[in-house]
Amino acid sequence: MSGFAIFNIDIKRPKEYKEYVEKVKPIAEKYGGEYIVRGGESTIVEGSWAYPRTVVIKFPSYEKALEWYNSEEYKPIKQIRLDNSVANGIIIKGA
Repeated sequence: MSGFAIFNIDIKRPKEYKEYVEKVKPIAEKYGGEYIVRGGESTIVEGSWAYPRTVVIKFPSYEKALEWYNSEEYKPIKQIRLDNSVANGIIIKGA
């Protein structure tokens, strides 16, 4: 069963955040991550969506998604995102 990492992000410092974008993809791919959504046009159809950027990464399993998120390789890269944006994030089992 696949696992998905879903983030809704508001980038506060675009210049500094760019470093995160450049460094995160190879680490996600190391854990089998595939970017399904990385920004893009969207329309809110129900409720509210807190921030303008949405990212969805599909992993081979829920466990692999958690392994990526908690990995030592991702830790310093994650800090770049945390320092330069605010976000809501979830890792969820999928079909």
